[in-house]
Amino acid sequence: MGFQEIPHTADWSVRVWAEDLPALFAESARAMNALAGTLVGKSPRVKRKFEAEGPDTESLLVAFLSELIFYQEQQNLAFDTFEVNIHSQKLEVEMEGVEIESVDKAIKAVTFHNLKIERTDRGFETTIVFDV
Repeated sequence: MGFQEIPHTADWSVRVWAEDLPALFAESARAMNALAGTLVGKSPRVKRKFEAEGPDTESLLVAFLSELIFYQEQQNLAFDTFEVNIHSQKLEVEMEGVEIESVDKAIKAVTFHNLKIERTDRGFETTIVFDV
């Protein structure tokens, strides 16, 4: 698993890879937090559940990352532990995290720009563009 920032003219872009789809979703969330420079505090850990349905896996990924942005903006929470289940067109995530201490630069949105999840020799890969 891993991720690498990719230069982009106006927004932020990151290439993410993992051995399976659940790990790809979790690594994408970690990549988003790293790009934003999210630092978490030492407050008690909190748990949340997220469910979504969508026409394809890319839509589920955008919905998931968008939900994480919502938690950052509205509840000052960042998540770093994920149990991801994907069944056909349904996503279920149990996640755990803590309050945010600081963010270097907030991500406004996750885009569909050139978003495609691809199966590769090492598992799955995707490139995500974030609006900042």
